Formats: sequence, C-alpha cells, structure tokens
Amino acid sequence: MKVITGIDQTKKIVSLIKEKKLTIALVPTMGYLHQGHLSLMREAKKKADLLFISIFVNPAQFGPSEDFEKYPRDFNRDRRLAEQEGVSYIFHPDAQEMYGGDFKTFVQVEELDSIMCGQRRPGHFRGVCTVVLKLFNIIKPDIAVFGQKDYQQLAILKKMSKDLNLDVKISAIETVRENDGLAVSSRNKYLDPRQRENAPVLYKSLKAAEEALRKGFGIQRAEKEACRLLEANDFVKGIDYLDIRDARTLGPVLDKKNKSDILIAGAIQIGDTRLIDNIIYRRS
Repeated sequence: MKVITGIDQTKKIVSLIKEKKLTIALVPTMGYLHQGHLSLMREAKKKADLLFISIFVNPAQFGPSEDFEKYPRDFNRDRRLAEQEGVSYIFHPDAQEMYGGDFKTFVQVEELDSIMCGQRRPGHFRGVCTVVLKLFNIIKPDIAVFGQKDYQQLAILKKMSKDLNLDVKISAIETVRENDGLAVSSRNKYLDPRQRENAPVLYKSLKAAEEALRKGFGIQRAEKEACRLLEANDFVKGIDYLDIRDARTLGPVLDKKNKSDILIAGAIQIGDTRLIDNIIYRRS
C-alpha cells in the first residue's frame, strides 16, 4: 500500500494504471475509519482491480460553527486499517494541496441540496460535490462506493454524476449498525456513555414511522409517531428534521397507488453531537 499526498503524483500513478487497462475503485472518506468505511472497502475491492481510498477532512463542507477543527483524526490508525483491508493507495492531501490559495469554483446540485440536512447546513452539499468531483478528476475511478447512511449525499452525488456525464459508476451499500441499531459514524466518538446509551432512539423512531406506514397510516401520522419517541427522550436536545420522502426523487410521497420506495430520514442533536440516519420502506 502506498500513501500519496500530491495531486500531480496521484495523476501520474493513475495514468500508469490506466495504461495497463486496470480498473480503479474509490472509497472517499474523511478518515477516522470505522466498520462502515471498512465495509465500503470490502465491497469496492470486489468491483475493481485496485482500490484507492481518500482521507481528507474537507473544510469546504463544514459551516463556520461546525466541528471542522475537532473532527476526529488518527491517520496512523487509519493507515493500519486500510492496509489490513488490502487498499492499494491512500490519497491523503492537505487543504492547501486540494484548494490552493485562490479557489473560486464550486459545484452545486440545486433543490436537492436545500432540503433535509441542507436546511440546517447551507453550503454543505456544495462542498461535498466539489471535493468529490475533484477526487473523481484526480483518481479517475471506474466505480466509487458510498454508504446509504448519508442517503441525501448519495442521491445528490448520483444526480451530479448523471448531469455532468461523469464516467464513474456510483455504488452504495446498506448502513452498518451497532448491535443496538445505532448507525456507525465517526461522530459517535463525541457521545458520552449516557448519550451513547440513548442514541439508538433515532433508529427506533424511524422504525416506528415505518411500522405506522405498514399499518396503512398516512405520512403525517407516521412522522408524528417518530417525533413522539424523540420528544420523549430527555437526551434529544433538538430535532433537525424527520422527513418521509420518495426514495428515488427525494420529493413528496405520492398516493398509495404509487409503489415507489419511501425514505424515512431524520437528524437529531444529542448533547453537542448531530446524528443522522435513515431507513427505506419498500412498498412493492
């Protein structure tokens, strides 16, 4: 496994790989790797000859009051885990390498970036799209693998790829969870023991909404069932959103005759930690 920090060096390596007609899979990460990341790597390895991961805490996707400075980092640990998973290359640039001193170009997927997480995090998905497009242009992957925990991000990146005619297939794997249902996340490290004990309430609330839909109740009733659980938990300091949407378009759910899958998604605040999660209710 080789660690690369420079864009030009990475492009030279990629060029040699492409000359050999080998395929590349990419797993973009911000580091502090967990079982979710490792599952992405294992899936990506099945799909290409060589596996690249990126480790880059992207300042462009953090707002002024967000946790960029304290976001967990441990590159030596990440490197050991990546090597154990058979990663071929780690692309590990710093912000100066990625953005220089006069960066002025950003990529935005309109409408999809202003709902759900985008309501409370303006500019977040613009930063995500910009860095992912840069990674695609630098590493030129044949396939990129993401997790469904960040479902809105996944939908936005698929739309960006389609609209900009990118030569990369975007693949996804299901959310990896702890035994009690909590979606694995680098930010779970912020939770103290009591907060961690109560954090699965988000997943339980999504499942309550799913059960309401399964029983034939409407969207509003399902959302109320989920919010009722969240509001009853003293450790939930705020509900950013609890949304039920068409899983394909992220638009409103149409009438019951429509058999499209339904996304049930939420974001809450436990202490100073923002947690997101989602599940898919399949109507067909």
